[in-house]
Amino acid sequence: MAQVEKRGGLLRKSSASKKPLKEKVVLMYDEIFMTEDPSKCSPRFWEELFLMKVNLEYLEGKLESLDGEELMKIKDNINCLFQHCIQALGEEHPIRVVNALQTLCALIRGVHQKNKSTSGFDIINMLMGFDKAELCMKNLMESLDSLLCAEGSESLKSLCLKLLLCLVTVTDNISQNTILEYVMINSIFEAILQILSHPPSRREHGYDAVVLLALLVNYRKYEGMGLVITQALSEYNRQYKDKEEEHQSGFFSALTNMVGSMFIADAHEKISVQTNEAILLALYEAVHLNRNFITVLAQSHPEMGLVTTPVSPTPTTPATPLGTTPPSSDVISSVELSLDADVQTSNLLITFLKYSSIVMQDTKDEHRLHSGKLCLIILTCIAEDQYANAFLHDDNMNFRVNLHRMPMRHRKKAADKNLPCRPLVCAVLDLMVEFIVTHMMKEFPMDLYVRCVQVVHKLLCYQKKCRVRLHYTWRELWSALINLLKFLMSNETVLLAKHNIFTLTLMIVNLFNMFITYGDTFLPTPSSYDELYYEIIRMHQSFDNLYCMVLRLSTNAGQWKEAASKVTHALVNIRAIVSHFTPKIESYAAVNHISQLSEEQVLEVVRANYDTLTLKLQDGLDQYERYSEQHKEAAFFKELVRSISTNVRRNLAFHTLSQEALLKEFSTIS
Repeated sequence: MAQVEKRGGLLRKSSASKKPLKEKVVLMYDEIFMTEDPSKCSPRFWEELFLMKVNLEYLEGKLESLDGEELMKIKDNINCLFQHCIQALGEEHPIRVVNALQTLCALIRGVHQKNKSTSGFDIINMLMGFDKAELCMKNLMESLDSLLCAEGSESLKSLCLKLLLCLVTVTDNISQNTILEYVMINSIFEAILQILSHPPSRREHGYDAVVLLALLVNYRKYEGMGLVITQALSEYNRQYKDKEEEHQSGFFSALTNMVGSMFIADAHEKISVQTNEAILLALYEAVHLNRNFITVLAQSHPEMGLVTTPVSPTPTTPATPLGTTPPSSDVISSVELSLDADVQTSNLLITFLKYSSIVMQDTKDEHRLHSGKLCLIILTCIAEDQYANAFLHDDNMNFRVNLHRMPMRHRKKAADKNLPCRPLVCAVLDLMVEFIVTHMMKEFPMDLYVRCVQVVHKLLCYQKKCRVRLHYTWRELWSALINLLKFLMSNETVLLAKHNIFTLTLMIVNLFNMFITYGDTFLPTPSSYDELYYEIIRMHQSFDNLYCMVLRLSTNAGQWKEAASKVTHALVNIRAIVSHFTPKIESYAAVNHISQLSEEQVLEVVRANYDTLTLKLQDGLDQYERYSEQHKEAAFFKELVRSISTNVRRNLAFHTLSQEALLKEFSTIS
């Protein structure tokens, strides 16, 4: 008997004597692509169609193969198919529902390919017709809401979320996606939140649900649409905050667990972890739009065992789009644990800091550069928040945070067991210092450096305001900042061709001015303040060179005159310290016949001569401009959302929509 193959909707016999036979469902699709109504000759056409297993590849390919004019000729049949799909979602038999959902996905994806400026028609009109759009979308969203909230098949819910992601990513620019007007009017948020608050559903669908929320919140956010999400999350937080344990307390902790599962991996190699911009965006929106979310940063849960799990290097092919890959359900389910006294506790902030330490190692790749920027923006929002700062600086809340450090020849990898337990602000400062010392390179990431120094400044402002004496190795920060100044000076010509280096230089100098002017109110001990002066005196040549550079440029009539002049004035107290103590140290050495003084001897001279030092009071050192997304960051987020939307759409591949397991689940119709 001849062998039968199935390919592209055709049934082929091994014998070449007969023409290939088409599947019945393919023949029915062909009827839809005629101008005549297929139900005229076959009254049970639509009923039979949804009993047929969907051929996604053929249906979507057929739609893509037609030009805009050809597609408009069969618009009535496309509208009819769309409406019958929605009707089928209300059927009792799950197989019809499955086929209707898959058909809708194929329709939306196929018609999307025609949504180009040259084709001249609108997706809404093509799919459902302008006159019926409101009613169609109302019925569709109500059906999806019912399916997502029902105690039915998890596979069916997964397909519903895939369909919603198809709808949301119909256009690259999410704010131009008119279909979302109907999604917003017929709110699906309660169903999504219900999924995230229920552990079994969260394990199965948490990733898709979080990405969906992250995309929806960016729809015309500058016109106030983001407030809809903020209100929904605030209300949800109010209802659930007293009802569940910390590691099972609704959306916020669901996102904590979700993000925690996705972020952490052992990254000895930079290639071992891909960036996940979609989840980062979800975290940013939660932190930025909803101050209540700050409390979740502190919620404790067991340290996830992912840090010790070996991670294979990411294969080069086939590549999975960045920011679209959900974690396995096994990984997500591992966070549903009871607290154990022997288990190191963690929280979302620790998880995020570890992830940031991985992403920020390599900023040469565009995706990592965007992720690094978003990490620093999130840290900026945290560093400005009063509650977050109170938690970060709490001496009674100490954690051991193992940040990933870039391999460098001149230093050894720190042993995990030697890490001290400290307030979390120390880990934030460590992360900033690590970034400063590891990115002085030809392709200088100026924007990231500015944000990094701003985070440090905002933390210092809180410490000064609240007189928090943080026990931290401040010398590491001072050394990193001085080395950064040296780098900027030695690469002046190259960097000035691309950047205004004086903005960053002024910020660094003013950080030192903060320590000089207010250090006695927040440095841990008087000896720490003495060590600050020692470092300034020891590295005086770097500050002298900086002064010569900015003086040269401020006295010329070039474009950098004003910017360099500001740095010149900012150096006044540093120069006063050097000028005051240097002759006294030289005199001490001469009197005692010492060619080279030890650190303790220099400190002795410093302590003995504070009284005669005169410094100028500099205004505004403890002031900063608060973060604002609009205007300054709008273009970045617009492009980021466009990229995520494109990647999510691409990742909705045939193998995720075909749902073979689901079809087996509903293989019989009662």
